[in-house]
Amino acid sequence: MHPSFKYFFFLGGPLVAFALWGLKQPLQKTAPPNIVYILADDLGYGDLSVYNPDGGIKTPNLDKLASQGMRFTDAHSPSGVCTPTRYGILTGRYPWRSRLPVGVLRGYSRTLIEADRPTVASMLKSRGYSTAVVGKWHLGLDWVPTAAHRDSLQKRDYGIHNEMLPDQIDFTQKVSQGPGTVGFDYSYVLPASLDMPPYCYLENHQLTELPSGHTKGNKPEAGYAGAFWREGAMSPSFDFFGVLPRFVEKATDFLKKQSKQKPFFLYIPFAAPHTPWMPTPEYTSKSRAGEYGDFVQQVDASVGEILAKLDQLGLAENTIVIFTSDNGPYWREDYVQRFNHQAAAEFRGMKGDAFEGGHRVPFIVRWPGKVAAGSTSAATTCLTNLMATSAEIAGVKSSKFKVEDSYSILPVLLGKSAQVPNQPAVVHSSSIGFFAIRKGDWKLIEGLGSGGFTQPKEIAPKPGEAPGQLYNLKEDVGETRNLYNQEPGKVKELRKLLSEIKGR
Repeated sequence: MHPSFKYFFFLGGPLVAFALWGLKQPLQKTAPPNIVYILADDLGYGDLSVYNPDGGIKTPNLDKLASQGMRFTDAHSPSGVCTPTRYGILTGRYPWRSRLPVGVLRGYSRTLIEADRPTVASMLKSRGYSTAVVGKWHLGLDWVPTAAHRDSLQKRDYGIHNEMLPDQIDFTQKVSQGPGTVGFDYSYVLPASLDMPPYCYLENHQLTELPSGHTKGNKPEAGYAGAFWREGAMSPSFDFFGVLPRFVEKATDFLKKQSKQKPFFLYIPFAAPHTPWMPTPEYTSKSRAGEYGDFVQQVDASVGEILAKLDQLGLAENTIVIFTSDNGPYWREDYVQRFNHQAAAEFRGMKGDAFEGGHRVPFIVRWPGKVAAGSTSAATTCLTNLMATSAEIAGVKSSKFKVEDSYSILPVLLGKSAQVPNQPAVVHSSSIGFFAIRKGDWKLIEGLGSGGFTQPKEIAPKPGEAPGQLYNLKEDVGETRNLYNQEPGKVKELRKLLSEIKGR
C-alpha cells in the first residue's frame, strides 16, 4: 500500500477518491524552450574578443554569452555570402539546391523560398510556437505589379535572376509572398542588405512608409567598405543610422508580448556590420579597428540589449539563444595591416571565399541548465544543421521536416558527443560557385583561387598543375600548402563524397 493511503483511508472515502485521482494524473511536462537566433551580417570569426583577444575590437556581451554557454571553434556557413546562407539556415538545405545556386538577391527580387518549402519557422509553428522575424530578410519578396505591368511580367521570367523595376511595383499593396508565407506569424524586415534599395521597412508584408523618396547613394568609390550604399528609392524618413536600433526595438517589443504559456521562435538577422559601416555617435572611435570595429561593438551592445530584455522578462532560463554570422567579414589584407586586426582570425581569405575566412563563423549557444556554461566544442558543424537541431529540441517527428542537409547538433550541445552524429561532411559554396567539402581534417576546393572576393578569385591551372586545392587543416589551418597532387587518394575520396551529396 502507498504510505500516504493510510492517512486517506483514515480520513474517509472522499479523500481516498481524490488521492487516487491525483496519482493517476501525468507528471507535469517541462515547457518547450523558446528559441532565439541572432544572425550578424558579415561578422568575422576574429571580430569577437572571446575568439581573438588580441584583436582591435571588444565584445563584452558576446564574451559573456560564451561564458554562459558553448562556443564552437569549427562552425561554418554553407555559403560565403548573404542570401544563400539565409536560405540554408531557414530550410536546412544547402543553398545550391535552390533556384539561385550562385549569387545573391537584391531588394526587388522575388521570394527564393517556395511557399510550400518546410522551414524552421513553419516547423516550430506546427508545434505551437509563436514565430517572428525582425531584421534583414534578403530572401526576396513577391512585390505586387501595377495593373499596367501585371500581364507582361507574368509572361517574363523575372524576380530571381532578373529584378523587377521600381516603376513596375504597386507599393501600396502587401507583398504576396515573404516571411508570412514561409512560417512567420510576425515580420518586420528590411528587404535586402542595407546598401541595396529600396530603403524601407515592411511590417507583416505591408510597407510602413512608401518609398517615395530617393537617395543618390553614398561613397560609391568605397565599394564594399565604409559608409557605402547604392542609389535608389527610399522612404522619406529612412535613417541608415537608425536601422540597428530599430531592429532591437522591434525585437524587444515582440519579447514583451510573449507569455510563459506559449513558446516562441524569434529570428533576428541584423543588417550589421555589413556596409554601410555607420555606428551611432556613442560607438564612434571606440574600437581600434576603425568604423567597422566601432560598428561591431554596436552589434555587441545590441545583442546585450536583447539578452537583458530576456532576463528582465524572466524568459532567459527557458530560452535557447544561438548567435552566429552569415559568412566571413569583408576585411582585406590592407585593413589587417592598417588596423592590426584580423577579422577572420588566423584563417585565410574573407567574405565570399572558399577559403576558411569566407565561411568559418563565430557560433555560440546558450541554454541554461542544458548546455554547460563556459564550454567549448571543436565539432565541425554547419548552419544548415539548425533545422534538425530545432526539430529535435521541439520534439518534431514528422518526416515532412527531415531535410537532406541538416543534422542535429543536440548531442554535442548536451555533451553526449564530440562530433555531429551521422553528418557525412560539410559542403561550402563560394560567391562565384566554387564547391568545397570538409571531412575530418581534410578540405577539398574544386578550383584554384579564392572563389570569392580575395584576389585572384579564379586561376586557370597550368599544364601539370593541380586543378584544385587540398588542405590538411589540422596541420595547415592557414591553407598554405596545397596537397592535391601529393594525396590523390584523398582527392578521389572527397570528390566521390561531394558527388554523392550533390546527387541527393
